[in-house]
Amino acid sequence: MADPSGLMHRYTDVCEELGQEPSKFITKVIDIEREEQIIREKQGKEPTEYMDLVLPGNNYLITDTRLTDDDMLPLYKTLENSTYVQSLDLRYNEIGDAGAIHLAKLLEVTVMLRSLNVMCNEIGLEGARAIAGALQTNESLVSLKMNGNKIGNKGGMAFAGILQVNNTLEELDLGDTDQGTESVIALATVLNQNKSMRAFNCNRPLLFSHQEETTVHMARMLKVNKTLRELHLQKYDMRDFGAERLVETLIENISLTYLDLSCNRITRDGAKHIATLLRHNTPLKILDLGFNRIEDDGATYLAGALAEFNNTLTHLVITSNQIRGPGLCAIAKAMKTNISMTNVYIWGNDLETPACVAFNELIETCRLELHDTDVKPYVVDGVVYLSELSHGIRRHYYWTPFYGPDAEEMRAIKHS
Repeated sequence: MADPSGLMHRYTDVCEELGQEPSKFITKVIDIEREEQIIREKQGKEPTEYMDLVLPGNNYLITDTRLTDDDMLPLYKTLENSTYVQSLDLRYNEIGDAGAIHLAKLLEVTVMLRSLNVMCNEIGLEGARAIAGALQTNESLVSLKMNGNKIGNKGGMAFAGILQVNNTLEELDLGDTDQGTESVIALATVLNQNKSMRAFNCNRPLLFSHQEETTVHMARMLKVNKTLRELHLQKYDMRDFGAERLVETLIENISLTYLDLSCNRITRDGAKHIATLLRHNTPLKILDLGFNRIEDDGATYLAGALAEFNNTLTHLVITSNQIRGPGLCAIAKAMKTNISMTNVYIWGNDLETPACVAFNELIETCRLELHDTDVKPYVVDGVVYLSELSHGIRRHYYWTPFYGPDAEEMRAIKHS
């Protein structure tokens, strides 16, 4: 079964054995892949060696239905011996615990599947425990996205336990899964020793303490972890105290390149601490501070560090931070002297005329490309204004569909 035709035959045979009607959604996606292979053959190109089976329930271009638990058994039976499908995307469907148990069985036997995305389904604690348990023996899966499934604190604890023994998984997304203080601390503690994890998402945990214990544990982890490259702590209820704790340990970190602190409560004092981090020229390349409240003073602190000391940061997000003209002008001025900065995102602030003029100059002189920012200048009656461009950091992986005009670009980023 090393091609779409073989995959289709296997799927229809399995459905017949189980007495089920084949899913029109699944067969249509396989048909599309088969047609693409025929086109490649006619163009004299080599057939692709592997297939990404992309079945997101929100793909209105292909389906008007969503996959359910009943669809998972034939899918598991079809893929259990497959060496052709290396990625399975099932986000935005209606898969619950029963379907997750079938997916867990697939993880126990597969030798090829490298990526599983079940974001925004209906998987609960039992499904999470089954998938986590399968990772005890699985040696192929590199990326797992559970985002949006309400697996809760106990589900997070199950994944924390498995990260002590699994040394294959490199990307784990537990954002918006209702993690609690106990599971977040457990996950941070396990990452002290884990040497395989490259990207970790713990967005929007349910925290009821103002002491920022979870941030402190994440900070301690970053002091000793030497493999983590990407960390998402969005909607973490982080304040200036937590930002300061992170900075204290990130100064010594030698691996982190992408830090997402958006949608927190960081103010200008926290931004001042982050500016201290930037002055130390750590490996950090992407910093997302969107939807905080750093204001002009915070932006000025960041600009000072970027202008005089930092030559590693490439992406800065400061959208919706109550920044006015002086702060934005400071960032624009810093970009004139800082040659490493390529991307900056500023929409949602108070775009006063001096700021509009400053960013217009950056764009007109090609210091800042339109595809590297979220604003575009236009002139009315001789006055420069900025309009919003509908894109942000392209690497913000979990909300980007793999269909539509950006599909090829996103696939390239995913496999880079």
